[in-house]
Amino acid sequence: MALPKLYATLVGLFAAAALLLAALGVYGVMAFVVNQRQREIGVRLALGAEPAGIRRMVLGQSGRLAIVGLAVGIGGAMLLGQVIGRLLFGVSPTDVPTLVAVPLVLGVVTMLASWIPARRAMRLDPLIAIREEG
Repeated sequence: MALPKLYATLVGLFAAAALLLAALGVYGVMAFVVNQRQREIGVRLALGAEPAGIRRMVLGQSGRLAIVGLAVGIGGAMLLGQVIGRLLFGVSPTDVPTLVAVPLVLGVVTMLASWIPARRAMRLDPLIAIREEG
């Protein structure tokens, strides 16, 4: 029992590290996108856009990217599930609760990682954002 327990612990640690890396990656990409679109966001705010609309725009963009990534990931999991099936203990490669829970967790992590860049975007000073060199 020690070897399967060790494998499960290692897989859990690697999964946590992968989740952290995914969150940092999403944060980095969305911070870069907000920085690149700073002038556009400033113009939108200057023309009367609500800060909540700016937040929705940034989170929506992040959500769309996450949906595409999750669709590719679920498709890959379904195709490659049979390959790793022998490594799974007590779970089938097409376990429905797992195939539902993982995208939900990743979706929540994506939205949380995008929240800081979205909040920064909605707090931009339009005058400063428009004046800055692009």
